[in-house]
Amino acid sequence: MSKNIRILIVDDHAIVRSGVLSILSGEEDIRVVGEASDGHEAIAKAEALQPDVILLDILMPRCSGLEALPFIKEKAPDARMLMLTISTDEKDLFTALKYGAQGYLLKGSGIGEVVSAVRRVATGEVILSPQMACSLVTEFRQRQTNKEELDLSPREMEVLKLVGDGLTNGEIAEKLFLGESTVRTYLSRLLDKLHLRNRAAAVAYATRHGLCRE
Repeated sequence: MSKNIRILIVDDHAIVRSGVLSILSGEEDIRVVGEASDGHEAIAKAEALQPDVILLDILMPRCSGLEALPFIKEKAPDARMLMLTISTDEKDLFTALKYGAQGYLLKGSGIGEVVSAVRRVATGEVILSPQMACSLVTEFRQRQTNKEELDLSPREMEVLKLVGDGLTNGEIAEKLFLGESTVRTYLSRLLDKLHLRNRAAAVAYATRHGLCRE
């Protein structure tokens, strides 16, 4: 990745793009390299610009962010996707993560949250809006999900919970007094057992089953 985090902003509202551009342009380590107003334009610009991070709205005309996501990943496989949306629908969250998004942030988030999310997503972290995570945990706990149905060892369950809380492998290793390679092994095993594709899917799974901290 280049020294500066190169950003592509995708939103159908010009005023939103302008606001995000203004916020991010004030950061020394972030550079906005392009804008797009819908999914079709986002696919083309992602391929041409190969940005480090793409801020992607969901609800857009002609082609939504969710419809564009798999095509963007194909054209710019190294780009990190950060959804920036008003949608609080958990289906949109899970679909975004399924198609490779690294983060899901609500448009009501503060300036500092947006800037921090861009930086963290650029390094490979998975970011969920606190408001979104909290509402999802509440909803799924009301459904009284039976955690005992999860075919995981106690240690694998601990790792899953901490992944859901957003901890890195190094942080999990320190918290559980394990080697980082051991944490990677536990993570790989639980992904296999739960038939999950990647870390982002594990975060979504932990959230869906009420395993994260409130």
